[in-house]
Amino acid sequence: MVRLDENEISFPDPEVYEGHEGLIAFGGDLSVERIWFAYQLGIFPWYNPGEEILWWCPDPRFVLYPDEIKVSKSMRKILNKGIFTFSENKSFREVIRNCQQVSRKEQTGTWLSDELMESFIKLHEYGLAKSIEVWQNGELVGGFYGLQIGNVFCGESMFAKVSNASKAGFIHFVENNKDLLDLIDCQSHTEHLESLGAKMIPKKEFLKTLHKNNERR
Repeated sequence: MVRLDENEISFPDPEVYEGHEGLIAFGGDLSVERIWFAYQLGIFPWYNPGEEILWWCPDPRFVLYPDEIKVSKSMRKILNKGIFTFSENKSFREVIRNCQQVSRKEQTGTWLSDELMESFIKLHEYGLAKSIEVWQNGELVGGFYGLQIGNVFCGESMFAKVSNASKAGFIHFVENNKDLLDLIDCQSHTEHLESLGAKMIPKKEFLKTLHKNNERR
């Protein structure tokens, strides 16, 4: 595992460096420049607040191809009833703060530190990160955020205050961006996203798609 220099923005090449369970490097910082560079390489930070920053590129990679999204009959009914309304980049700060504070099964605390959250807010201000909001009766009840790198959306985290809110927002986003996205990077496995069609693919296949996307930009 490689220790990063805070004064130099660089990473090991994930194509040739495997790391332990996808752990590529540690250290460095959470500057906007480093995070943006990392995601273009297929690398993302994931660590416990108060501990050293860890950088990952797992193999296999959990992704969703927009054309393969699965929508159950019950979810289609919910979407057709108009229970929720949706927006984009209307309340990024609220979305990311809710993602930080939401409680999750088998997880104590949060992986989303204040420092990392502020970096993503800056990325949003630069037009590099986006949020999807889900509303019900004028209240923010769900949403998610991530980085848009050309035709690849790198999803970071989602939250829901009412049943099916985040799922409805994700389906709405995917169905309205099928022609614009080649891939949605979900990073690590969750049953929630697997039920919507996400699957594991080899790291090399993921990086190949990401590199082709970078070349087109």
